[in-house]
Amino acid sequence: MNNRLYGNLIFELSCPGRKGYSLPKNHFGHTADEIPAVMRRQKDAELPECDELSVVRHYTNLSHNNFGLFDGFYPLGSCTMKYNPVINEDIAALPSFANTHPLQPEKYCQPILKIHKLLDEVLCQLTGLAKFTLAPFAGAHGELTGLMTIRGYHESRGDNARTKVLIPDSAHGTNPASAAVCGLEVVEVKSLADGTVDVDDLKSKLSSEVAAMMMTNPNTLGIFEKNIPEIAKLVHDCGGLMYYDGANLNPMLGVSRPGDMGFDVMHINLHKTFSTPHGGGGPGSGPVGVRAGLEEFIPTVSAFRGNYAVCIKALAYVLSLGKENIAMVGPLATLNANYIKDSLKDLYELPIDGRCMHEFVFDGLKDKSTGVTTMDVAKRLLDYGYHAPTIYFPLLFHESLMIEPTENESKETIDSFIAVMRAIAEEAKTDPEMVKTAPHKTPIGRVDDVLAAKHPVLTYSNFE
Repeated sequence: MNNRLYGNLIFELSCPGRKGYSLPKNHFGHTADEIPAVMRRQKDAELPECDELSVVRHYTNLSHNNFGLFDGFYPLGSCTMKYNPVINEDIAALPSFANTHPLQPEKYCQPILKIHKLLDEVLCQLTGLAKFTLAPFAGAHGELTGLMTIRGYHESRGDNARTKVLIPDSAHGTNPASAAVCGLEVVEVKSLADGTVDVDDLKSKLSSEVAAMMMTNPNTLGIFEKNIPEIAKLVHDCGGLMYYDGANLNPMLGVSRPGDMGFDVMHINLHKTFSTPHGGGGPGSGPVGVRAGLEEFIPTVSAFRGNYAVCIKALAYVLSLGKENIAMVGPLATLNANYIKDSLKDLYELPIDGRCMHEFVFDGLKDKSTGVTTMDVAKRLLDYGYHAPTIYFPLLFHESLMIEPTENESKETIDSFIAVMRAIAEEAKTDPEMVKTAPHKTPIGRVDDVLAAKHPVLTYSNFE
């Protein structure tokens, strides 16, 4: 069996007694450094026994099955899986950065502190806010930090009754979760048919108990919230603050700034907007910015100054683009998304028509009679060498298919993706079973996702 093609488990390559290392015997003649018997295993660990070359080949072959931006198009909506130039990684890995210890005396850290200050200033210019903390380690960590800032502001004024946070029903799931962790009550605000906030519903929920309203603009559907000035005035007039979820900041670069819209506090998913894609769970960074007058309320949320390597990569990315070129990010991201949407809306259900921003959502195929679902389309895309977009999110639609091309992709790449999506729509009509049983060209075929999540096999002894 070809290991490269079929990806055997490392245990299946094991041969009893085989080793991939050779260490010299202890020539010191004493056992003072041996592990105490009470702490030692009673029997050997059940680990694979392989030679070094087999191990190297095994894990190298496994790595070839990973999909990343260097392999192909990755239109993962709402996560901004954009190109991260390798030079940014090289800069962050320079010994003068990588070997710095957070407990070094300040006099030896001045260049690093200068980088922090410069990134703070750059983010303020891009967002229209007055001060940023780079301490939060992720977007959700930033949300919690921002809400703690808002809560601290109200408590400093003796306004302890403000315990409610208004959140649109189209919001990211981390918004209500972060509010709950902060000890605040979530009040859901309905959306209109066009996907934007229902201002009348918002008005009915304003009170002296409102601490803030959390919003993403453009929202999770990729729609720009045009009523932000009115919404901000309503919330401010009742004594609340406006919080901006920066998850979708990408299309705003060079176009508009949250601070100018009336937002008081925001977090930036630095890893999304400024080129450290975080597929697989990391790394991340969620700097929090505030308007003038709120600087003193930013809490201390980490022992040091955040995920420093991500901050360096972000600054390198911004400086390499420069003021002129970073202004092209938002318009190009918006252009690419609208081009895909308009090229496919005759075959895929578009629940909300009109101009989108950096991403948009289809509600599955237009032709529902084939029985081909969004999951089937996503699986079939793998056969064509494309990573699937986000599926079944947001929850507003039954067969959501969220596509975000980012500003980095060429027209040729996008045209190829469009052609494949059209081909799959045609296959759904002519050979639906083939689509329903996809993928057919990957090392592993269609798996039972629910069973895998509920009953994971974590040890080789239980593997069948």
